[in-house]
Amino acid sequence: MSTQNPSRRAVVGGLAATGLAIGTQPAAAQGAPVRVGELNSYSRMAAFAVPYRNALQLAQDEINRAGGLTGLGGRPLEIVFRDDGSSPGDAVRVAEELVTRENVTFIAGAFLSNVGLALADFANQRKILYLATEPLTDALTMASGNRFTYRVRANTYMQTKMLVEAAKGKGVKRWAIVAPNYEYGQSAAANFKKLMAAAVPGFEVVGEQFPALGRVDAGATVGALLQMKPDGIFNVLFGADLPAFVREGNTRGLFEGRTVVSLLTGEPEYIMPLGEETPEGWIVTGYPWEQIETNGHKAFVEAYRARFNDTPRLGSLLGYVVGYMIRDLFNKARSTETEALLAALKGLKSDTVAGPVVMREVDHQSTLGAWVGETTLKGKTGTMKNWSYQDGAKFMFPEAEVLAARKA
Repeated sequence: MSTQNPSRRAVVGGLAATGLAIGTQPAAAQGAPVRVGELNSYSRMAAFAVPYRNALQLAQDEINRAGGLTGLGGRPLEIVFRDDGSSPGDAVRVAEELVTRENVTFIAGAFLSNVGLALADFANQRKILYLATEPLTDALTMASGNRFTYRVRANTYMQTKMLVEAAKGKGVKRWAIVAPNYEYGQSAAANFKKLMAAAVPGFEVVGEQFPALGRVDAGATVGALLQMKPDGIFNVLFGADLPAFVREGNTRGLFEGRTVVSLLTGEPEYIMPLGEETPEGWIVTGYPWEQIETNGHKAFVEAYRARFNDTPRLGSLLGYVVGYMIRDLFNKARSTETEALLAALKGLKSDTVAGPVVMREVDHQSTLGAWVGETTLKGKTGTMKNWSYQDGAKFMFPEAEVLAARKA
């Protein structure tokens, strides 16, 4: 039995995850910290945002113990966290405070798509870098894209395309759609219709439901879907809406004999609350953290669990990836000036616990991918089976579409 204490295990796990040998650690970071402002929906979307913050803090501490930002003479990295209020107006106000009062080098973060778009506009006006980490809206790097905004996570189009590739072989033609009634849900539905129409001859949508985000009337929604009599259902509901929808759908037999394709449902944040009600065989994007053993991922999981006494979520993975991408950005730029950072982001490559990630120059979208598989119940806990990691580079918007959207 090991006598190593939890904090020591966290350090060792973190060093292993980043490829540093225990006996050859650089000196700890020294000098004035380089500050980055991070805004997120820590109150409203805590299930995702708090694990994200935890892992970003873990990455920050590992980086500083290992010598800090070597491209800036070993200065320490300091992430300044703030709640964005889950609203565009609050987010812009907080971003302004981070820039003017906290003297951050750039801003990062956000969860909701409408908040991300507001921060992108703020960055464009203030001529400061915005690294969007979670907002999935396509507009962020397409029609509303600007030279100051870059995005880390696979966007709505990319993840929907992954699901379409996984589902098209089922031969299902009659589909119903249920999605939250805001930019993300509407964009996901539009992408699904466009991509399925190209992939499946005879594809048709027999009906759509767009309940308000966080206020789904599960009985009415399930009843409407049953009346449509689809052969397949494309679901975009998440958060508190998802368990209510699944419970009502299970009770009324909505999913029986139907193919269900569901964005995000395989992420621990959303599948864990389903518990024993987890449906079998939904095609989903997600994060089977307990089954991944590549790219130093196991060391990351061990370090995260030792530090926070909890299992990682998809938010945790993203926060950890973002932390090391920020390190790589400063080390490549060798400067905190905005123009130097923008230049360094073009083609920036990071070796992450999810695999290599490259920032594409044409649309400022990273190639970070996602895991695609099927839902299943293991004991009393929902998880994924038959999964594979899909490299985001294979599912990005064609460059011609990007150029046309940005020109328009």
